[in-house]
Amino acid sequence: MNANYHTHCTYCDGKDPLSAFVAAAENLHFNQLGFSSHAPVPFENDFGIQEDQIPNYCQEIDNLQTQTNVCLLKALECDFIPGMSTPFQQFKDTYNLDYIIGGVHLVRPQNSEKLWFIDGSKREIYDDGLFQLFNGNIKQAVTTFWEQTFEMLETQHMDIIAHVDKIKMHNQHRFFQEDESWYKILADKALQLIYKHNVVMEINTRGLYKKRCDAFYPSTEILQKARKLDIPVVISTDAHKAEELGWFAAEAEQELQRCGYGNVVHFDKEKGCFR
Repeated sequence: MNANYHTHCTYCDGKDPLSAFVAAAENLHFNQLGFSSHAPVPFENDFGIQEDQIPNYCQEIDNLQTQTNVCLLKALECDFIPGMSTPFQQFKDTYNLDYIIGGVHLVRPQNSEKLWFIDGSKREIYDDGLFQLFNGNIKQAVTTFWEQTFEMLETQHMDIIAHVDKIKMHNQHRFFQEDESWYKILADKALQLIYKHNVVMEINTRGLYKKRCDAFYPSTEILQKARKLDIPVVISTDAHKAEELGWFAAEAEQELQRCGYGNVVHFDKEKGCFR
């Protein structure tokens, strides 16, 4: 692994400053390091960067670039919430970002202002949301997650899609199984849209090293199908601490090889895209 494009620092919910990640990237002999703070969302939260801090975030990355040979890239990880989130392209254009990561962490039930938080360290929040917002109907809840992902892919511009099957993290084989036909149909549709819109898919290692999941995002089956569609991939550690850069990357490389991938893509600074 010689690059990481999914990185969270203290401008959002990361635990280390930008400079610590740059030092870690140098020690790992990275060629590139992309910073992807969680984008602002239109409600109070403790995970996203404040919009008035984005210029400072970008300027600090530019300043650090003068002190390192690692190519530093500016990005945001944007949450898609129907009817609520800012268009991804607006962030990219306003702040002259190199790329955008799109993802779903908060699921909005139809005709509701309340959100189901499927991420974070507390499994009980996932469970409470499932029963309070969906009356425990796991098929409806999971279908809503995937449909929100479909809408994101159809309406937003992103360069990378984050942890595409994140919905499995707190499930841990309790409420649904990933080999159920209805679930596989939904995942397959997401792959078709990723392919249609030329989006890069990450293999994300965070669930494994945080011991919140027993597999990468996405699953082996999804990766195998992605390879058949020739969907490009990157390895992401989704690091929130500098020490997490590179964690489980070697295992991710092995997984990609088993799924038929011979290489990952990298960001071409001159062309402004992954290739």
